[in-house]
Amino acid sequence: MKTILIANQKGGCGKTNTAITLASALAVKNYRVALADADNQKSSLQWLKQRPSSAAHIQSLDWRNEKSIGDAPKNLDYLIIDAPGALSGEHAEHLISESHAIITPLQPSFFDIDSTRRFLKHLQDIKRVRKGKVELLLVANRVKANSASSRDIQEFFGKIEQQPIAWISERSAYGQLAVQGLSIFDKQQKTYVSIQKQWQPLLNAIIDDPTAWF
Repeated sequence: MKTILIANQKGGCGKTNTAITLASALAVKNYRVALADADNQKSSLQWLKQRPSSAAHIQSLDWRNEKSIGDAPKNLDYLIIDAPGALSGEHAEHLISESHAIITPLQPSFFDIDSTRRFLKHLQDIKRVRKGKVELLLVANRVKANSASSRDIQEFFGKIEQQPIAWISERSAYGQLAVQGLSIFDKQQKTYVSIQKQWQPLLNAIIDDPTAWF
């Protein structure tokens, strides 16, 4: 089982959307997937409650209680964790100890960039991350082409000398589908496939699957 932690201390950066999008992508691909919600806002749990039985199955895990962390079925292929915003101290180390990779989404705003800079610095204080035992991937989220904020986030990536693994544009489809317990990977129409392709670099980075996704 490979465990992917979706984390950033900045609220509203797109953690839950990233978590549900990845979980549904894997489920549609017929992997055995669970989505663990460690955030007290329980957005991922609420999304799973809305998910129709006809959609690809994603197992729901409630990890809001720290004692539940690590409690997952043994037959899973992938476990996606939606981390709490206030990720620090022993709680952070506990979640990271369960993870093979950390995906950090951030939006092109001053507050996201500033908060993410501090979050990444905090992660480097955690021994498992510092030793390179956990892969750290950045995702530029809700990006508007040719905007000033887009240029700001490009400058940030240059300063930290790490480029995002994927650039995800702002689309209303995410919110519209989430209300139904669905994501863009639950749809096969051409419009959705074009959005799905933005996630391909991230999927390639975390999944060893040579078959075509689209």
